[in-house]
Amino acid sequence: MSEQQALSRGLKDRHVTMLSIAGVIGAGLFVGSGHAIAKAGPAVIIAYMLAGLLVVLVMRMLGEMAVAQPDSGSFSTYADRAIGPWAGYIIGWLYWWFWVLVIPLEATAAATILNAWFVGVPLWAFALGITILLTITNLFSVKNYGEFEFWFALAKVVAIIGFIVVGAAAIFGLIPGSQVSGVSNLLSNGGFMPAGIGAVLGALLTTMFTFMGTEIVTIAAAESANPQQQIVKATNSVIWRISLFYFCSIFIVVALVPWNDPALPEVGSYQRVLDLIGVPHAKAIIDVVVLLAVASCLNSALYTASRMLYSLAARGDAFPLFKQTNQSGTPINAVLGSMVVGFLTVIANYAVPKAVFDVLLATSGAIALCVYVVIAWSQIKLRQRLEKNGEAPNFKMWLFPWLSYLVIVFIVSVLIFMATQEDHQIEIIGTGLLIVFVMLVGWARAKVMGRVWW
Repeated sequence: MSEQQALSRGLKDRHVTMLSIAGVIGAGLFVGSGHAIAKAGPAVIIAYMLAGLLVVLVMRMLGEMAVAQPDSGSFSTYADRAIGPWAGYIIGWLYWWFWVLVIPLEATAAATILNAWFVGVPLWAFALGITILLTITNLFSVKNYGEFEFWFALAKVVAIIGFIVVGAAAIFGLIPGSQVSGVSNLLSNGGFMPAGIGAVLGALLTTMFTFMGTEIVTIAAAESANPQQQIVKATNSVIWRISLFYFCSIFIVVALVPWNDPALPEVGSYQRVLDLIGVPHAKAIIDVVVLLAVASCLNSALYTASRMLYSLAARGDAFPLFKQTNQSGTPINAVLGSMVVGFLTVIANYAVPKAVFDVLLATSGAIALCVYVVIAWSQIKLRQRLEKNGEAPNFKMWLFPWLSYLVIVFIVSVLIFMATQEDHQIEIIGTGLLIVFVMLVGWARAKVMGRVWW
């Protein structure tokens, strides 16, 4: 039985569509963007444009491969076929680790909000409770995951569109009593780029990671009835999604709020705008939206980690028990395995010293960029292989191969820039050490089992 046959096809078209629209938008947009704005000023828009353009190109390359061969292992499987077993093994385990570490971050963010409402309940209890609840939804069937994610994503779409409408009305002076209007803040307080191009590049690193997870739709589409159609729709819509949800909302923030407003990084960009406009109960509104956003990301983290673990097992790169599915087509052992490690990281977040947990987080700091490089490299190799055989993909990357090579050069440049920044050096070192460790384990395992590695 093939990997695709073993998994359920329980995701409906509306599930995949909503997941592609807003499934991975998390607290980074609603709250974390305030830090990026405080660092780069109004020119943070450039950082979001560059990061958004990178994601559009990466998704186009991934879409080309996924339309040809839908697979729950996505780019890890393509790397195995295009580059070699070692590449699929390494990037698959790195990606799994990335999403496992997302679990304690999102669980803690949700627990912090809930603890402010119910002060008598400790943070760790809320964190474990919400993790258990969403794990249960992932255990029964992929339809449950899709249904939860549909409503989570819909709530985020409504919240962002509502914010854009209210913000646009404030810009045009249509809201009585608003403390802010117009777009003068784009050029005041030191100009459009008050901290220079270096600050914009630094903000690029922050904004780039807010887009991580866009590729999940190619994993989820493998469990839908029409995977190729859903992947094409999701890939084609990524441009307007990024333009609407990220560019429009960030433009409204930098237009209405001075970039050096001390409250911006403290309360978050969305809340600060609503406070200045005079929206009643702005904090409560944003808290609810952020709670839904982090629950959505936690839900997707559990789903994505389990599917990547399942794919690794299906290719012989993880224990065979993780490729077993229940009657509903859910890889229940992969869900439980990812859940257990996720629980341990949640507990570690409270039990071990902060410095120790920060080191764990640092190991995932550059994984997103590594994933993008592997996607580009795999697409180049597979496309060249097709063209050598006189074939062509039905869904193509633009200006091949030059744009694909340009993406690799850009990402490598970003990695080099990270290595020169004191704030990001620990991430480069941590991810580098993790890559070496996974490579050594994979090589030793392949040698013992007599499998091809290189």
